[in-house]
Amino acid sequence: MQDPKEIKNLEAFLGEAYTAWQAVELAEALLRKNGFVRLAEHEPWELERDGKYYVTRGGSALIAFTAGEGEGYKIVASHTDSPCFKLKENAALSDERCTRLNAEPYGGGLNYTFFDRPLKLAGRAVYEDGDKLVAKNFASDFHVVIPSLAIHMNREANEKFAPNPQTELPLLGLGKQDFNKLLNDPVSADIFAVCAEKPFSCGAENELLCSPRIDNLTSVYASLSAILSPSSGKCVLACLDSEEIGSRTRQGAGSGFLASVLKRISRALGKTEEEHERELCTSLLLSMDNAHATHPNHPEKHDPTNRTELGGGVVIKGHAGGAYTTDAVTSALVKKIFDRAGVKRQSFYNRSDMRSGSTLGAISLGQVSVPSVDIGIAQLAMHSAVETIAKSDYLEAVRALQSFFASKIQITEESVTVE
Repeated sequence: MQDPKEIKNLEAFLGEAYTAWQAVELAEALLRKNGFVRLAEHEPWELERDGKYYVTRGGSALIAFTAGEGEGYKIVASHTDSPCFKLKENAALSDERCTRLNAEPYGGGLNYTFFDRPLKLAGRAVYEDGDKLVAKNFASDFHVVIPSLAIHMNREANEKFAPNPQTELPLLGLGKQDFNKLLNDPVSADIFAVCAEKPFSCGAENELLCSPRIDNLTSVYASLSAILSPSSGKCVLACLDSEEIGSRTRQGAGSGFLASVLKRISRALGKTEEEHERELCTSLLLSMDNAHATHPNHPEKHDPTNRTELGGGVVIKGHAGGAYTTDAVTSALVKKIFDRAGVKRQSFYNRSDMRSGSTLGAISLGQVSVPSVDIGIAQLAMHSAVETIAKSDYLEAVRALQSFFASKIQITEESVTVE
């Protein structure tokens, strides 16, 4: 199954959403183009039934929703950040020869994969505008690079190499560079060195997509595409920041952002607090973050009976220790929704002797206690500068979310019904 336009749109998003701030900026533009109205957290909300709205927090997290009829919320949560390197204050390390940038790892990246690649400086900067401080998104029109040490000076590089994040730094240029001038003299800034390679197709039939930030901007863009399609009831997409560093920020899954938005939707639609709590019990959250595909060169690293494959369809993730929120009821529910829509699906479990990763689903439940299931797209090279998915799996994910938003779901303690 191919959809060249959908893949082309995804590639454009991956190629331009350098950081969470650019991802939200692009998402806002797409939502506005399709009739969504911007709300502000610090202003009163007046919602129209069947209206379409969105709200941002900190410029790096966004929640969009449709205010349709019906009980409960259908929520898809993903994250806008990806592993890279964050520049420190006073970042320029200069001498007569060159200027490097003092940076530290952001998230648990495969750091060696960022060496010898074009990196762009991007994020947001805060500027003075009279008596105001104004935050603006920033992306450099030049590249930097982290150069490798030649094999002649590091003979063990192919046997063992553990990059030291304090010494292996991005090279800004020759001689002493005035870094603040390059940023147009901000008061302060959140600037990252991110992979600037453009997405590219791979495989004999161009069936694979390789790109920076596949984890987790493919989930973000799939949920955006889905909420623009015909839907039923109250559909919510939550694109949250800071997952790669534990979600412990005011715009992350551990904050009250999603809980606050849901409560304000209920209040603006005339619901009482009691009715809001009842609606949460009949809601469903899809925590959408990517999953590990079985690596063709290292199949021994994967579970023996749950082989998650590229091209195998949407992944439903499970874990006995609660790293993923899926249980038998929520798993059965999404399987029924996907099967009715003809969506391919597969299951993911880690090897029992390997530590599981985690995602924003379990953290979100600490703020919004609703039935939940973890899903995602299978990928190779997770947290590398460039990652790989099957294009067909992304298209299956879009169809899966479209079918979710279009379904009518009734959840009680006794049973679950899908129409």
